Amino acid sequence: MPASVETAPADPSRNDPAPTVTGPGGDTPAPGPQVLRPHAEDAFADELTALAAHDDRPRPARWKLSPWAVATYLLGGTLPDGTVITPKYVGPRRIVEVAVTTLATDRALLLLGVPGTAKTWVSEHLAAAVSGDSTLLVQGTAGTPEEAIRYGWNYAQLLAHGPSRDALVPSPVMRAMAEGMTARVEELTRIPADVQDTLITILSEKTLPIPELGSEVQAVRGFNLIATANDRDRGVNDLSSALRRRFNTVVLPLPESPEAEVDIVSRRVDQIGRSLDLPAVPDGADEIRRVVTVFRELRDGVTTDGRTKLKSPSGTLSTAEAISVVTSGLALAAHFGDGVLRPGDVAAGLLGAVVRDPAADRVIWQEYLETVVRERDGWTDFYRACREVSA
Repeated sequence: MPASVETAPADPSRNDPAPTVTGPGGDTPAPGPQVLRPHAEDAFADELTALAAHDDRPRPARWKLSPWAVATYLLGGTLPDGTVITPKYVGPRRIVEVAVTTLATDRALLLLGVPGTAKTWVSEHLAAAVSGDSTLLVQGTAGTPEEAIRYGWNYAQLLAHGPSRDALVPSPVMRAMAEGMTARVEELTRIPADVQDTLITILSEKTLPIPELGSEVQAVRGFNLIATANDRDRGVNDLSSALRRRFNTVVLPLPESPEAEVDIVSRRVDQIGRSLDLPAVPDGADEIRRVVTVFRELRDGVTTDGRTKLKSPSGTLSTAEAISVVTSGLALAAHFGDGVLRPGDVAAGLLGAVVRDPAADRVIWQEYLETVVRERDGWTDFYRACREVSA
């Protein structure tokens, strides 16, 4: 399978100034709290500006960048003036090109894949590059109401004056339609089926009726929608055939090789670690490689050399989870160790990631430790640390 998954958000090594808020005296600005995670269009504003300045290719209506520049923003590159565009996604270029091209047509985009393949990350950066705003977002859950996709009402205004435009509260999708922007719907298959189907008219007719006012909102040029769904959720709220036909589906795969996955994990952990003043990633390169190896072998059901078949646990063991395990290990090394990532720092995180079902997964984990890890040259300390936390 090809490589995928995100690299990093904002460069935490930059000393971006903290936002200010008005102080209690009125006009004197007081320092405000630094944003924990800036939106993509804010974190990478310099790159987006540099790309726009060098972008001389045709742009679809209301797009901030051309399709070529959007793809460069996601995949990385170097501009003629030497400006380096950092990769936001590590994977086949063709996947990104198909996704960007879809947004330039009248078809909506569905990003599909197992958990941890950067679907949300890619959707955010696509929206940031195309529209300059990634915040027109509907988060899908089992309790997402129809109003989250269509519109709601300001009930004080509604009771006082009856249905009116002033009383209407537009959803992110309605705003995107009216302004020619890109809307995002996360975890589409977690939304109840009847609410999902609210999108059918929006995506096919490019209009959102408002029967209470006898009017409608028509999408202006530039509007499109990105939805994400993970294929582990099949059977939760499957998309109707009518709705699925309104999307072009792009599948985001897991990383193709161990080297690609190690690189992804190292990049992302390094970015997170710098923002948290944790030890540098090179100090823990061996442990990162071990974590990735364990995840890939248990995920694939076979050892790297292909000689031993393994049982796979119930968890996804995604690259995103590997990043979490290593980041937690770095925090342990920094605050309770000598600053160097060691087997004991990642062992507990590994156990938590692998053993999701205490009955079945624990047996699989113990068997893997005894038949594979124990016999591996150079893994003795790792084996002992995992055995200790698993006891």
